[in-house]
Amino acid sequence: MSDFHQKTDKKTAVFLADGSEEIEALTVVDLLYRAGIPVQTVSVNKTPEVLSSHGVRIIADTTVDRLNFDELDMLVLPGGMPGTTNLQNCETLIRELRRFFAEGRRISAICAAPTILAGLGMLEGKHATCFPGQESNMAGAVLTREPATQDGNIITGRGMGCSIPFALKIVSHYLGSEAADTLAAQIVYTPGRASAS
Repeated sequence: MSDFHQKTDKKTAVFLADGSEEIEALTVVDLLYRAGIPVQTVSVNKTPEVLSSHGVRIIADTTVDRLNFDELDMLVLPGGMPGTTNLQNCETLIRELRRFFAEGRRISAICAAPTILAGLGMLEGKHATCFPGQESNMAGAVLTREPATQDGNIITGRGMGCSIPFALKIVSHYLGSEAADTLAAQIVYTPGRASAS
């Protein structure tokens, strides 16, 4: 990790459960690392080992029970099934999501995971997006169907194919749109290509 050039003191955690969509999780980790934003992976299991929705074994940096949430600025939830359900069943994570929301701190979720936020009443009147077919589980949200949407302290993404714009939205939040555009060019990503249909 010697090539990491930190650009902000704000720290982000990406939460992983058995059945999480690995591209949605690791794209965020990759792009935040490239941008110089401190990020760590957190298993909601008792051990750091997580088996993704497609059978990829991931060793997280730490576990949710060992995490100091007070050091964090943003919580990120990838989707996937049954990963979204397993995240939702983590009492520690849900408790901290409620606290972060009450304190106006930052929360991001992609694919099916925004339904967790909706279920907690966090998307009432907020512009948000989610995986097609999950709209009925987004009570209170103003659905945009965009690849990634930010409304105040909440960022949501549509699905695996929207992982890059979702991650870039997080980068833009911390470092500005110019930094996000520069990073997009560096990874040869052309914004606007992710489907919004």
